Amino acid sequence: MADNLNRSQRVAAIQMASGPRVEGNLHEVRRLIAMAAGQGASLVVLPENVVLMGMRETDKLAHREHPGKGPLQAFFAEQAEHHRVWIVAGTIPMFGPEENRARQSCLLFDDQGRQVARYDKIHLFDVEVEGDTVYRESASLAPGDRVVVVDTPFGRMGLSVCYDLRFPEFYRIMADQGVELIVVPSAFTARTGEAHWSTLIRARAIENLSYVVAAAQGGYHVNGRETHGDSMIVDPWGQVLDRLPRGSGVVMADLDLERLRSVRKRFPALDHRRFRCRAGS
Repeated sequence: MADNLNRSQRVAAIQMASGPRVEGNLHEVRRLIAMAAGQGASLVVLPENVVLMGMRETDKLAHREHPGKGPLQAFFAEQAEHHRVWIVAGTIPMFGPEENRARQSCLLFDDQGRQVARYDKIHLFDVEVEGDTVYRESASLAPGDRVVVVDTPFGRMGLSVCYDLRFPEFYRIMADQGVELIVVPSAFTARTGEAHWSTLIRARAIENLSYVVAAAQGGYHVNGRETHGDSMIVDPWGQVLDRLPRGSGVVMADLDLERLRSVRKRFPALDHRRFRCRAGS
């Protein structure tokens, strides 16, 4: 990493293997955020399901919070303020319009501990993997309906979650809103991750000429699930700047927004588009 860059450009992605005990997960999160901040990160991105990987999908319903209220949001706000870092709080369950389903919410906190953005996962993982494993996120989660791109010290940041990666039109909408940095908290299965994870992350960076910070669950979980890991940070040319194949830890890289804008000027693929995507209402 280039030491001559400003600290505000250094970003981190955290990888871990969350379990069914919220307190245990938060203890590990606290340790890893401190590690990232100690290495100079000013933005820390956490994985999907960071606070809970339950024994059943419905376990998350007992931990739903209302906007601006609750111990999970308070925890991440305190961590952001304490370490003076921006935090993408992976996903935490939030109340939605339905009593029997939660929203899978990705929350952004600034370095003063203020919640400045929320994205509710739009694309839900309702699939059958290799014929014997069925996932039905929609049984316990209600989809969001809004693409979120927000101004930050790290450029225009687009918030996304895991399965969103398979929908390039979603990120094209972000591109139309000036995205420069895409964050992707994830919990890819071991099988789908091995087949597609790296390809999808690099593709989203290349086609949108954006940085991508992908923080993943990685390892074996108490509920019997295995997640792929391989958290990584990718630059707008598709180069992997840092990655962690397995285990808990932190990946780090420095953003160079001047280089990003130079690449876009010299290689103006976004300006050459003949079709445009429209965000839903």
